[in-house]
Amino acid sequence: MENKLKAIHSETIKKIGAVSSPEALEEIRIGVLGRKGELTQILRGLGELSPEQRGAVGKLSNEIKREIETLLETRKEELQESGISELLEKDWIDVTLTSPGKTEEVYRGRLHPLSQIQYEIEDIFTSMGFLVLDGPEAETDYYNFEALNIPKHHPARDMQDTFWTEDGNLLRTHTSAIQIRGMDHLKPPFRVIGPGRVFRYESTDASHENTFYQVEGMMVDRNISVSNLIYFMKVLLSKIFGREVTIRLRPGYFPFVEPGFELDINCLICEGKGCSVCKQSGWVELLPCGLVHPNVLRYGGIDPDQWSGFAFGLGLNRLIMMRYGINDIRHFQSGDIRFVQQF
Repeated sequence: MENKLKAIHSETIKKIGAVSSPEALEEIRIGVLGRKGELTQILRGLGELSPEQRGAVGKLSNEIKREIETLLETRKEELQESGISELLEKDWIDVTLTSPGKTEEVYRGRLHPLSQIQYEIEDIFTSMGFLVLDGPEAETDYYNFEALNIPKHHPARDMQDTFWTEDGNLLRTHTSAIQIRGMDHLKPPFRVIGPGRVFRYESTDASHENTFYQVEGMMVDRNISVSNLIYFMKVLLSKIFGREVTIRLRPGYFPFVEPGFELDINCLICEGKGCSVCKQSGWVELLPCGLVHPNVLRYGGIDPDQWSGFAFGLGLNRLIMMRYGINDIRHFQSGDIRFVQQF
């Protein structure tokens, strides 16, 4: 049996030295050390030997096994290194070279202005203690309407032309649905914002799109008033525009807030003189807002006798238009690379 062990040892060393691929090396390992391998079968037969033979053969078997395992591991590393070297030799590319026949300027990728300003707004609000939440773009009637105090057959549903799906769900018409989902998990006091894409089934013009972006915000605490709302909105706008901006609050009806307001910003495209963006009024509707309706708090499992809050829905596209002097909201979805390259 010792001679058989030495023969296995010698033959295995030759095979390992001659192998040229990791797959073939694995076959050798299985053939010698696997469950049905040659060396394994000998080790299993040690019980049939006399105590004197068992000690000598067992010792030799273990020595040969350890040596073969070491050789297999070393050879495996050698094959891996040679494979990498071969791959680098074949597929090596000098990334500093210009493309063959390419003489025009190569443009680097960059973030869309919607993403840039969304991240900036998130930073502003997180610095004031707000959490950033997310939610699905395909929503249920409950989260998009019902829990926002807009029951079935409510006239306010006609204000938001909705894309309905065949299964009775819809593409969210506002990011207000995110605040409802947030109330399912959060306990007051809390501050949250929910940025995202929304959809409306409506005609497009210089200031209206069927797909656009909003940032929903909500703060729930004790004794929240309109003055708290105005403070946070002024902080946001002054940081975004880098200066104080002229705003106005108008009464506005939204079922999920009471009282409700329209926060308008003095048009920065025409400086209030009148243009296609502000529809010659000098003002741009930017931010519907108000104090959270008690019914909405109840839907979220919050006692309106103990807690109050404010909410707002910021039109992200229009905010960016004011900041950069963009005169048509349709540029955002146009896919024109020249538009994105400006930012």
